[in-house]
Amino acid sequence: MKPPSVANNATAFEATAAGGPSAGRGRAAANRAAANRANPARVPAARPTLRWVTLAVFTGTLLVAGGTVCAQPPASATGVVDSLLNGGPDAWTSPGGLSSTLQVLLLLTVLSLAPAILLMTTSFVRIVVVLGLLRQALGTQQLPPNQVITSLAIFMTLLIMAPVGKDVYDQAIAPYSNPRSHMTLEEAWQAGSLPIKRFMSRQIDAAGNAEDIHLFYRYLPPDTPAPKTFDDVPLQVLLPAYMLSELKVAFLIGFQIYLPFLILDIVVASVTISMGMLMLPPVMISLPFKLMLFVLVDGWHLVVGMLLESFGPIY
Repeated sequence: MKPPSVANNATAFEATAAGGPSAGRGRAAANRAAANRANPARVPAARPTLRWVTLAVFTGTLLVAGGTVCAQPPASATGVVDSLLNGGPDAWTSPGGLSSTLQVLLLLTVLSLAPAILLMTTSFVRIVVVLGLLRQALGTQQLPPNQVITSLAIFMTLLIMAPVGKDVYDQAIAPYSNPRSHMTLEEAWQAGSLPIKRFMSRQIDAAGNAEDIHLFYRYLPPDTPAPKTFDDVPLQVLLPAYMLSELKVAFLIGFQIYLPFLILDIVVASVTISMGMLMLPPVMISLPFKLMLFVLVDGWHLVVGMLLESFGPIY
């Protein structure tokens, strides 16, 4: 008697000889299926996938955590809620009645709004736009990278806004944190926003862009009183006017930076065309000369110094 493998091979050979290659392949597949049914040990057993294992572990973790939470006494959970609800809004906003839960909530809110505050009310807009235009004027594509430009702009912003931040802390944050001062949240907001408004109005006035305030002031309700000083301008008008003024100043500074590099590009393009090198990009030749010129004149020192001086005296 022939072994199963020899018998299967012989059967497949006979089928191939009788019906051609297609019949032989079909008969061989049928033989393999029959052999698998006859020998179940060859069929691999079904194993639980990683997805089901992860689901089981996650479900068990939720059950354990739920049991732990339910096992705690309800008094500790309801005590904080009762103290917050019974006190009313005055207890929520007072320095002494502010619980740790609300402090965490306020901290997360401030952190989520920090990028918008940094862009709208500080010197970040002017600095980052000028540095971006400088990179385009040099023609270095992505050098320095965006992270380097943003980091430099943030550090310069911290330096420029340090006096304003100190005034905000001394006039609003420190008195509001002191329970004996009896300062309300509205009073703290007014006192804290005043140094920022004065900084923005000073930059608008120095740039000669006071007409931007009138542009946005026309869209306030008709019964809004006309402002006598910059301190009377509402914050919803001063913020867009300040950003528009900063964009104007940044583009003017960028034009001054662009001009010498543009002249260098024109000279290099004229030389390459006169020499008949039409297929050679002028930017490729002018880039080393731009870098050499920028390094020789200490360009980074000049640009950063010009940006710092454009904001006036810091202290």
